[in-house]
Amino acid sequence: MLIVIPELDEEQVESTIGRFRTIIERTGGEAEDTNHWGKRKLAYEIDHRKDGFYAVLQFTAGERTLIELKRILRVSDDILRHIIVKLPPSYSHQPLPEPDLEPAEASA
Repeated sequence: MLIVIPELDEEQVESTIGRFRTIIERTGGEAEDTNHWGKRKLAYEIDHRKDGFYAVLQFTAGERTLIELKRILRVSDDILRHIIVKLPPSYSHQPLPEPDLEPAEASA
């Protein structure tokens, strides 16, 4: 998951995410799904910012790809936060669900 700075426009966000997909593929990994959640409010301020563009990328990669990806994510000025999670071997690949952007309606 990536949180991209909110000052960028949609095209620049796409370009930033595409850059990381290219890094994954160039270093021997395989980029699969990308799920854009759009601009959302952060749980807490990060670098005096209250919003960020969220994106979830699913990919398979070896050690070389992970090392390079982590290095570039740490020094990228366009990324507020990132996390890489290794899925268990029993995980069966399914498309990512779309986030629930509509507020839940109260039941009477």
